Amino acid sequence: MKKWITLFIGMIMITSILGGCGSKAPETETTEKKEADTNLTASGMPIVKEPITVKFFAPKRFASQNLNDIMLWNEYEKMTNINVEWNDVIREQLVEKKNIILASGDYPDVFYGSRFTSSDLQKYGQQGVFVKLNDLIENHAPNIKRILDQNPEIKKAMTMPDGNIYAIPTITDPSFTAMRSGTFMWYKQEWLDKLGVSMPKTTEELYNFLKQVKEKDPNAVPIGGSGIDTLISHIKGSWGLGNRGASHPNVDVDPKTGELRFIPVAPEYKEMLQYIQKLYSEGLLYKDTFSANTDQAIANGIEGKYVVHPGYNPEAMFKQKGYIGGLTLTGPHGDQLYANVGATVGSSGQFVITSNNKYPEATMRWVDYLYSDEGAKMFFMGFENVTYKKTADDQYEFVDEIKNNPKGLTQDQAVAQYLTWPGGGYPGILKQQFFKGSEGMPSSIEAVKIVESQFPEEVWAPFVYTQEETDKMSALKADIETYVTEMQAKFITGNVPFTQWDNYTATLQKMGLDEYMEIYKAAYERYKK
Repeated sequence: MKKWITLFIGMIMITSILGGCGSKAPETETTEKKEADTNLTASGMPIVKEPITVKFFAPKRFASQNLNDIMLWNEYEKMTNINVEWNDVIREQLVEKKNIILASGDYPDVFYGSRFTSSDLQKYGQQGVFVKLNDLIENHAPNIKRILDQNPEIKKAMTMPDGNIYAIPTITDPSFTAMRSGTFMWYKQEWLDKLGVSMPKTTEELYNFLKQVKEKDPNAVPIGGSGIDTLISHIKGSWGLGNRGASHPNVDVDPKTGELRFIPVAPEYKEMLQYIQKLYSEGLLYKDTFSANTDQAIANGIEGKYVVHPGYNPEAMFKQKGYIGGLTLTGPHGDQLYANVGATVGSSGQFVITSNNKYPEATMRWVDYLYSDEGAKMFFMGFENVTYKKTADDQYEFVDEIKNNPKGLTQDQAVAQYLTWPGGGYPGILKQQFFKGSEGMPSSIEAVKIVESQFPEEVWAPFVYTQEETDKMSALKADIETYVTEMQAKFITGNVPFTQWDNYTATLQKMGLDEYMEIYKAAYERYKK
């Protein structure tokens, strides 16, 4: 009997010990949660009473930048009581470094400006790596909540098929149409005057203009300054392509059938490539279009080499005035569409809170401020009498040290000494009042007025996919879109003749193009609802 009593007491003790061990971790987590909640202020600044530290991973445009010691974030730390430790990488290394971190499992508290796709968000959100933001937005992000309430299409684009929001995107004020387009076809006015011609109205007139430039000055670069994708984005509408806007460069609606169309196999796409191939073969397109890096392009632009520049405002990129925005070109079949316009929602995954973050509420408050007027002004304009000044008519403009930098820096380079938006991804809201980069310059505002009447009637935001669709689409996109890009270059440079077009389209079919389009269609049907 004593033996059984002793055994019974021993089992009770073991159960008590195990029970204590099992409850310790949740108890610690609960204590940390209570401490974090107590430290949070009710509203406004500072966000927390006692300083906290959070770790961010982020890209940067210029190698010389140190996000741990830049005016914007130093001043914001003083306002919020939140110290951000930045792990910053050059934007060209973003994808590689981001993938390494995700594979390691050693996540930062926040992925900032890391441009996760909806597929990434769905995958890592359902795995629990990325935190669900629905309740955090509802309870701790009044500025973001107001934007979503006023613009249901933005909320729709942010919400995954499982009903959750895992990231905050870049948002453009719908009225800021120059930003929604971003880049334009810029013409050097002195060349139009020199040749005594008017602005080209058709693709044929553009070709003739470029040819005259080359004949007049063999050393001139008739058209260049950006990659081939930018040129295509500006002329594809002249063949009726891209009729649902820039967020879906490879898919739109076939006007003949009303069905989804994969643009890179359309006959009109082939015609467009043949047109560009003619420009390339005759030396009218910058010879290093497919190999030049950004620094090379900027150096050439600063020297004023480009006669026509499809891209960002030359005044911002190259410190070159004297360019004017071009017309929407009419194509060989009468199409006149300005396809290079995006939705109000930009890149979806610009601010992601991970499961490692001990202060999600404070972190949400931190990013929410960037979606207010004051936060947007701070982020894009900086600080009064240091980076910007207020004009007599209550407008904002950068100081002379930025606009006309004495060291010869471009505006973006000068701004990047104090702020972080030039050339990088970020969460925030873009408003014409506060954004004085390329798209916000007066010449850009004028340029968009010329083309906005030719905007597509409907502009799609990015679609979202289920986890099953994501798994299939990831592999399909990698093969199909990589092959499209490779063949695009080969057709334009003449390395592959257009007699191989049927082989090209057949190869895409073998790669699973039908399945790719079925998944796209399913996402589109959800989007319409």
